[in-house]
Amino acid sequence: MSNFFYYTASKIFFTFQEDTNVPFREKTAYVMTAILVVGALFYFNKVISLSQAIGETAPPVLGFVIAYVILIVIVSIIAMSALGIAAPKEANAPADEREQRILDKAGHWSGYVLATGVFAGLLHYSVTLDGNLMFHILFGSLMASQIAEYVLQIMLYRRGV
Repeated sequence: MSNFFYYTASKIFFTFQEDTNVPFREKTAYVMTAILVVGALFYFNKVISLSQAIGETAPPVLGFVIAYVILIVIVSIIAMSALGIAAPKEANAPADEREQRILDKAGHWSGYVLATGVFAGLLHYSVTLDGNLMFHILFGSLMASQIAEYVLQIMLYRRGV
């Protein structure tokens, strides 16, 4: 697990060092991807631990959801503030036409990830009638679609639109 975080952090750091023309929104996409992945791992680690302790799928625990949201909000505010302080002109610049197309496409395609997860959760529920797992599948698909949006932004920035 620590190798994943080391690799991700070093990839982000060296990408920014090698290419000084990395657009601000691409930098934020890298950072938000890392934050969201860590948050999702935190949430599902808690859910899996509780599920193993009780011997069945853990029910939705509002405390886990609130902890996830607070973690994401606080860490992203700190990270985005640091990026904004490091490059204030870029942070305040509006998205150009290319960036707007990238943001639109990534948002559109990540909707398919969300729809797939929702469909999978509903299908699983119709077969097993496990509403607890359906909640976690749906919440996970929300996480996955947001992560996919940032990953797609990075890919589109690198590949071009």
